[in-house]
Amino acid sequence: MQIRDLPYSDPGDPDVRSGPRFLLWLGRNQIRGQLKSMSWGLLHQCSIAGLPLAVGFAVQAVVDRSGGRLALAGGLIAVLGVLIAVGDTMLHRTAVTNWITAAARVQQLLARKTAELGAALTRRVAAGEVVAVSTGDVEKIGWFVEALSRFAAAAAALVLICVGLVLYLPSLGVLVVLAMPLLALAVLPLLPRATRRADLQREKAGKATELASDTVAGLRVLRGIGGEELFLGRYRRASQEVRKAAVRSAQMWSLISAIQVLLPGVLLITLVVYGATLAHDGRIEVGQLVTVYSAATLMLFPLRHFEEIAMAYSFSRPSAQRAVRVLSLHRTAEPSTVDAVPAGDLYDPVTGLMAPSGLFTAVVCGDPDEAGRLAERLGGHAQVGAEPDSAGGAPEDAPDKTPSVLLGGVPLDELPLAAARTAVLVQDKDPVLLSGTLRELLDVPSSGLVTAEDALSAAQCGDVLDALAQASVATDGDPMTTRITERGRSLSGGQRQRLALARSLVTDPEALVLDEPTSAVDSHTEARVAAGIKALRAGRTTVAFASSPLLLDLADRVVLVHDGTVVAVGAHRELLHTEPRYRAVVTRETEDEIAALTAQEKIDEVDEIESIEEIEERA
Repeated sequence: MQIRDLPYSDPGDPDVRSGPRFLLWLGRNQIRGQLKSMSWGLLHQCSIAGLPLAVGFAVQAVVDRSGGRLALAGGLIAVLGVLIAVGDTMLHRTAVTNWITAAARVQQLLARKTAELGAALTRRVAAGEVVAVSTGDVEKIGWFVEALSRFAAAAAALVLICVGLVLYLPSLGVLVVLAMPLLALAVLPLLPRATRRADLQREKAGKATELASDTVAGLRVLRGIGGEELFLGRYRRASQEVRKAAVRSAQMWSLISAIQVLLPGVLLITLVVYGATLAHDGRIEVGQLVTVYSAATLMLFPLRHFEEIAMAYSFSRPSAQRAVRVLSLHRTAEPSTVDAVPAGDLYDPVTGLMAPSGLFTAVVCGDPDEAGRLAERLGGHAQVGAEPDSAGGAPEDAPDKTPSVLLGGVPLDELPLAAARTAVLVQDKDPVLLSGTLRELLDVPSSGLVTAEDALSAAQCGDVLDALAQASVATDGDPMTTRITERGRSLSGGQRQRLALARSLVTDPEALVLDEPTSAVDSHTEARVAAGIKALRAGRTTVAFASSPLLLDLADRVVLVHDGTVVAVGAHRELLHTEPRYRAVVTRETEDEIAALTAQEKIDEVDEIESIEEIEERA
């Protein structure tokens, strides 16, 4: 896989049983790239290992005053220099390619999972953690994939060098072979502690990132209530904890680095003293001593890859575990093979909410959070579970399976994802506008029956178009070609809300679910928007979560949901007179006012009964 071939047509089906298994799966899927990188690494390492032999050959040629052998040694050193340069260049190129392609694969997997789960993703995993996984954790995972091939090449080169030294000069080669496992494994007892400190650092960094993300998302509210300093103090404390954890982790890794410098130094001193004794006694030649010493010195370079792979694994394992936590989430039901989009009534068996086909149904909830959760359920977004654990059982934090919402009697969770998204569209109370022109914003998958002009008119976007036309001097005043900034920051809250509504209307789904679609507009505009939605969606199923009397009065039917259950159904004016709980939500009455009004209704009812009895007695 080359960088120019990204993105992957299919990133694959990852092994999400654990973080290490996920890393192993990534390595298997890049086996060709790993072998290619390892081959170039072997060329690089073996060329470096050949330098001591050529240098020793040259030293011995000088001692023996042989010009021919000296020239041959010089030519050999030149060839080895070229091979070192080529091997190092291609090793770096292929290793970085492995890094980037592995990171791209993980990002594609995360993007696919996010699209599959929709708004339900953040109900199981914090938004800050998702951001941390898709940025910092992806980089750490890619680092391990990159370091793996270099480590494999270094390990193979060490084995070849040790074998070559034993065959070349057994008296000193055996000493190097015996010391090499000690040098490679000396830091092994320290790795668990270093890994724990690295895990703690990553955990605290993830919490700090989550806190920062939540603070930025609610910055406008924080400024309104004067809570900026409070959250700034919290983030300052969190960042200091991250700094302290990073220092503790760095201390352990510096100790590991110091050991990997100290022990090889001891080996070299021992090798020089012992070799000099052998050379003094005439048992070995000076050139042989130079060759073995140079080889042992250059072996310190591949040994450093053992430290790198240990660090890469200690940082990537928790990152892979967090990625697995996201990738293991899934829809609770296996999708069927039926691609047809069903039609009919939209029904939630949990709350008893029924939205008849072709009607405009308004839903009133006293709790806005409950309304948001119910809106997600109606779109099939809330049914999320996790993959079974390695033993085959369900994970401890898996949610209880609840019945799926039905559209025309067909469970949404059993539909293919594309069919479910086409059937029911949910617009939450805080929709996002991506950067781009207005035409690009409205260029979404749709039935083709609703034009952008009709949708903008129904959403009462006339003033928005005028504002965009004035801002589009460079495009001859065409609002459709005016560029909208990221998240629509150049527009007011009401303008953003109406443009998002127009985008939802253009899609023309079988069932459209709107959560507070007019909460950011004035009463006059709200009435016109509600009328526009009803007219444009005539004959289509529409569900609007709202508490505004202007919108409720235009609905074909109104449903009151209290404590997660439908408690009343009827027309808006009817429910105002017959259902105190409905009246309390819509008119914002206090508990005392409700109690007094209820008592008065009971008195009136008694008086009416007594009057009827008196009339009957007189008759």
